[in-house]
Order: sequence, then C-alpha cells, then structure tokens
Amino acid sequence: MQTHDVVIWSIRNRKGRAKPYQLRWKVGTEPKSKAFLTKALADSFRADLLKAAKRGEPFDTLTGLPASMTKTEKAALSWYDFCRKYVRMRWKGAAAKTREAIVDSLTVATFALLADEAVGLSKKEIRAAMQWALLPRQEHDAAPPHLGYAVRLLQKGTVNVSDLADPIMARNICEELTLTRDGKRAAADTTARRRRGLNTALEYAVDLGELAENPLKRVKQKKVARDNTVDRRCVVNPVQARELLVSLSYVGSWHRARGRRLVAFFATLYFAGLRPAEAIGLRESDCHLPDDGWGLLTLEVTRPSSGKQWTDSGTVHDQRGLKQREEREVRPVPIPPELVRILRAHLREFGTAPDGRLFRNERGGVLGASTYSRAWEEARRFALTPRQVASPLAGKPYDLRHAALSTWLNAGVDATVVAERAGNSVEVLLKRYAKCLDGRNDQINRRIEAALQT
Repeated sequence: MQTHDVVIWSIRNRKGRAKPYQLRWKVGTEPKSKAFLTKALADSFRADLLKAAKRGEPFDTLTGLPASMTKTEKAALSWYDFCRKYVRMRWKGAAAKTREAIVDSLTVATFALLADEAVGLSKKEIRAAMQWALLPRQEHDAAPPHLGYAVRLLQKGTVNVSDLADPIMARNICEELTLTRDGKRAAADTTARRRRGLNTALEYAVDLGELAENPLKRVKQKKVARDNTVDRRCVVNPVQARELLVSLSYVGSWHRARGRRLVAFFATLYFAGLRPAEAIGLRESDCHLPDDGWGLLTLEVTRPSSGKQWTDSGTVHDQRGLKQREEREVRPVPIPPELVRILRAHLREFGTAPDGRLFRNERGGVLGASTYSRAWEEARRFALTPRQVASPLAGKPYDLRHAALSTWLNAGVDATVVAERAGNSVEVLLKRYAKCLDGRNDQINRRIEAALQT
C-alpha cells in the first residue's frame, strides 16, 4: 500500500549503541526507523526522504521508502561478505605473497569497520577469524571451534560497504593501516603496502556499484620520505665475501655437511647476483658449466617462501616464473669461472634433488629460509670480528646480492647490463644502489679542480 501521509522526524543520538544515530519517520500509521554509524550517513538518508516527499512521491507502507528509493534499493553488502567476494575474485591469478598482502590489508581495515556485538572482539581474534574466513578453500567448511564465535560475530557485525562513503570512517581505516599488532607505528613500507591493497579492493567496490567513488582518494596521505636505498654498511667486499663462503664449510659437523652443502647456494647470490628464491629454484638443466671460462645460468623458475595457506600446492614454497616477467620468460645470467668451479664441485659432492634442483635441505626437500639463515648467522660469527658481527655487514643472505650488484656497478659495468642480469629496471637499480657507488668523488673532484684552473 502506498500513501502520501509521511512524517519525518529529526535524528537522535542513542549513546552507547554500535550504530548510535537513529532516524525515525512514519508512513501512514506505520512507524519506521533506521540506525546509522555516523550522523553524516543519517543526514544523507533523511535528506533523500525529504526530497522525495517534496516531489510528491508516494511512500510504501511496508518498506517505508518512496518509489524512487524502492526501485533502486538492493540488499546491502556487508564488509565481511565483500571481503570474501573480493578475495575469491583475486585469488586465482595472484602470487602467494600477494594473497597474503591482500588478506592483511582487508583484515586491518576490518578493525575500524565493526558493528553490534563484534565491537567487543579483540584484534587478535579478528585477525585469526578473518584469515580463516578469507581462504577460498575454507568456503564450505565449518569454522574451527576456537574461531566459531568470532566468525559468527563478524558475519553479522561489520558495517555495510556503502557506509565507507563517510569520510570519518575512511580516516579511521587509514589510521589502522599505520599501526602494528602491538599498536606502534608501522614501517612506512608496511603502511604503503596495506593502503595499495585496500585501494584496489575499494576500486572493486566501486565497480560493483557499492560505492560512488573510492573513499581513500579523499583522505590525504601524509608524505613520509622512504629511503629504499641499500645501506652501504651491509655490503661486503670480495675478500669478506670469500671468507664468509669458506666459513660456511665449518658450520655443523663434517659428516652432516650442513654448512658445506650451502656454500654453492650463497656463492650464486654473490657471484651471480641471484635472489634467494631464484637460487632455490635453480636446476642443473639451467646451468651451463664449461671446463674453462665463463658459464651461464638461464633462470626460469623461482621458489618464493610463503605460508602453506597462501599457496596452491599447500606447501611453503610456491613455484612461479621470474619476478616482474611474463610466465615462462627466462633471464640469462653469465657467471664467472670461480662460480662455475664452485657449482661443479657442488654437483660432484651432493648431486641434485629428484626434480633436478641444485640446492636442498638435509632431508632432500626445498631449501627453507630458516635453514639457510641459521647457517648464515653461524658463518658470520666464524668469519667476522665481534664488532662486524654486531654491525649490519652481511646481516642477511640477501645482502650478498646487494654486494654483487654494487660490485658490478663500481667496476664500471653499464647500468643497463647490470639491470638486465639482476632482473631489475635501470631506474630501480640506480635508485636502490646510489649509496653503494664508491670511487666517484675523487674522480669528480679532479674534474672540478681541472675546470677551475682553466
């Protein structure tokens, strides 16, 4: 039944409620009400009702809405349901690390988007429940007993996606993105990564028609100078690099060869500039190791490490193509005779895994980050002085790649060649390694001095 008999009252604030702002109106003899998280959302809805009444539109006594709003009204999509919908859309084509980053961004945003009884959940409970709920393979499974209560509250206790149009809510989300688990300020890179992930998700909400525009665009981000350049203090010289490789031979017992089997692995990071994930995926068929002279590695596979829940195989190490390249695209990397000899010796002593991989753990499985990182820490204590051990010098295995690329650039190798071998763009290469370029100041000073004497 429809009627023009409509009375619209003012908004009232019910303090202590999850959605404190309530609008009441009456259609004929039927009282209606709707609660909102913010006063701005309530004002917007009230304005739409008043406009419709002034235009003389009939109101439906069942829904309490005018004809124009009834036609466009659709079931509201909650933030919880939107997150599940978005993750399922992105999951198949995303890398394991990307999946993990997406879930993290959506989960952190959820901290600011709770309603009703879900407001009482702790961030730890929300994080665990959302991580379980957003995994596609869990779609038809019942939540584990220890997560069931939190999952049920989140299913009915998050705001609607349309509510994110409120600028205050968008600001609250952005504030959550800047915090660590213990409430401290997160690193600038972490905040930027979360914001990128959430921004892409909200663009999808716009595509679905849930939002008129991306609310993050209206929240100005404080610009923080991020220094992504490599710290030159972590870069080893060739003598130090070789001492570290020798010291690996003394890690663990000689019988178990725990450190000795990793010498060639770390040598590929230093002499070939490989990323650890690329070295882990290196196969014998990828290697051209002549008796004399330079060899060649033809990289095709990378084995990045992620949690089992993020990979398609259910294992810690995903198998993917090279970073920032098309699937099946390869990257040739010439290697010096010293590395050729090291790899040949490694193959003679340790052979390969059943699938042809050069490097494996003691049980023959994929080499894990914890395994080679522990060995590296022990090697540093053998090779370096106590003062150097306490310093950033070669603090992480990845620093060997930094040392390799810095050495190439300082040797005068053209940046385009270094970038091609390293799998980077020239722009990123020069920006990241700007502080590691030595030997330029004296040359520049001599040129300036000569110019002043003319």
